[in-house]
Amino acid sequence: MMQQERAPVPALSKKTEQPKECFLIQPKETNEDATKTRKRKKKKITDVLAKSEPKPGTPEDLQKLMKDYYSSNRSVIELEELTLPDSCFLKANDLTHSLSSYLKEICPKWVKLRKNHCEKKSVLMLIICGSAIRALELIRSLTAFRGDSKVVKLFAKHIKVQEQIKLLEKRVVHLGVGTPGRIKELIKQGGLNLNPLKFLVFDWNWRDQKLRRMMDIPEIRKEVFEILEMGVLSLCKSESLKLGLF
Repeated sequence: MMQQERAPVPALSKKTEQPKECFLIQPKETNEDATKTRKRKKKKITDVLAKSEPKPGTPEDLQKLMKDYYSSNRSVIELEELTLPDSCFLKANDLTHSLSSYLKEICPKWVKLRKNHCEKKSVLMLIICGSAIRALELIRSLTAFRGDSKVVKLFAKHIKVQEQIKLLEKRVVHLGVGTPGRIKELIKQGGLNLNPLKFLVFDWNWRDQKLRRMMDIPEIRKEVFEILEMGVLSLCKSESLKLGLF
């Protein structure tokens, strides 16, 4: 009996490769990247202030700044001695005044005071601001208030300290407008005597292009507090000197 023919078995082909799964390998996150992700974008002072309504400065603002500045290196008793009496503060600018109208309000008897002032190397009123350019703006805006008063520029730009000392020695001056750095230097060198001073006005509310007030700038804040300790505090406590926040 003839065997049934078997169909030829096809040759085994090479094993077909199965498609491999594809994984996307993520780059390892470095510590630096993680830190950057966690960090939130810091708000700049300009961003905050641009969205907020301007608030006029108050005596409490100055008292708080002084306390914060000295708290790390002064004792409790020393901090109490640095506190300014409430009676030394004049009415603060409510942001509706020009400089002349504000000064007329806080010093209605200016003409009489000016006529009685005859001491050299001193001023009756000192206005402290943050820059030479701002000082010039303030001097221009004094026109309606100053009358015949003699005004002196007390800043460093283009003016040597010795020139200012000679000027103060030569003639009687009623009003001084300048920056804390130069004013401090004049007091230190004996060119400016604070004893006859009756009014000290801070250009408190004005803001520069970065929306900073003068007391927001660390260097200026430091110099202002140094001036306060060079005789201003004692004059305020004796009630012979008044402070204004313009």
